[in-house]
Amino acid sequence: MEKIKSIDLFAGIGGIRIGFDRAFGDRIETVFVSEWDTFAQRTYKANFNDSFEIAGDITQIDEKEIPAFDICLAGFPCQAFSLAGKRMGFDDDYKGKCRGTLFQDVVRICEEHKPEVIFCENVKGLAIHDRGRTFKIIKGAFKEIGYTVFDKVLNSKDFGVPQNRERIYLVCFRNDIDSSTFRFPEGSDDTKRIVDIIQDAPIPANYYLSDVYVETLRRHKARHEAAGHGFGYEIREWDGIAGAIVCGGMGRERNLIIDQRPHSMIPVTHIKGDINKEDIRKMTPREWARLQGFPDSFKLVLADTHLYKQFGNSVTVNVIEAIANEIKKVLFSQERK
Repeated sequence: MEKIKSIDLFAGIGGIRIGFDRAFGDRIETVFVSEWDTFAQRTYKANFNDSFEIAGDITQIDEKEIPAFDICLAGFPCQAFSLAGKRMGFDDDYKGKCRGTLFQDVVRICEEHKPEVIFCENVKGLAIHDRGRTFKIIKGAFKEIGYTVFDKVLNSKDFGVPQNRERIYLVCFRNDIDSSTFRFPEGSDDTKRIVDIIQDAPIPANYYLSDVYVETLRRHKARHEAAGHGFGYEIREWDGIAGAIVCGGMGRERNLIIDQRPHSMIPVTHIKGDINKEDIRKMTPREWARLQGFPDSFKLVLADTHLYKQFGNSVTVNVIEAIANEIKKVLFSQERK
């Protein structure tokens, strides 16, 4: 049977693609990938064997140069709308580019190619940014080029990973496709806990915090608590779930754990003080990968600093797969044009 062709825009390290590949199996083929971050490109290339090169800055790519496709995957940048960021929206500026308007490149490309489905993921804050006007503009743009738009906030913790991560998902079907039966998936597994994603011991010593750093975190948290703020480090229980992992230090510091299994107390990097004797450590990049539903076969080829950023910016594969399965039901229930 003819394969469904997809493109992967703002591809990151390929989390959305993995979810769709799992759902559609050998019925889907990726024909174009765009990602401007060179470190993300390196991780992507290590894990996907494509015959074409990854395209860079999507704003510089002529839509007519992109191969024909049936599904557009687009996790367009979320920092402009994030509750944790400055929430600049359409006025956002980062390295001379407005991340808040990059969705317009998705619209530009899809208006030219008219795929059957456009799939987007973003932070929950997008829905309420500028009192909902931003989200209304984005949905309106897709409707204007001929699509029926569905959207819903889903939480990763309901889909087989122990991470409290709410994100908004948009599924846009071309108007000539009967999408009346489409429903977002209901969470089917909220049983997973941190213990389910823990790496085997021994965990390398560099993941255990120094006693000086632990004390610094405690003082920092105490200052914020005295000021009535909720900021600060957090130690998660093994039988609990993680908070949302995000790029930046607080993504790690708000997801610390106590791991009393045997491990080396000899530092392998230069640290102030000694390794703490309370066995407090940050989660490893592999554990973060598992929190996002990535398989253990996913290759981690870069330094930890890049990996934490990449997984913090990525998607939860399990959620993507569940939505993709619902999209597949619609597409395969009718004769595709």
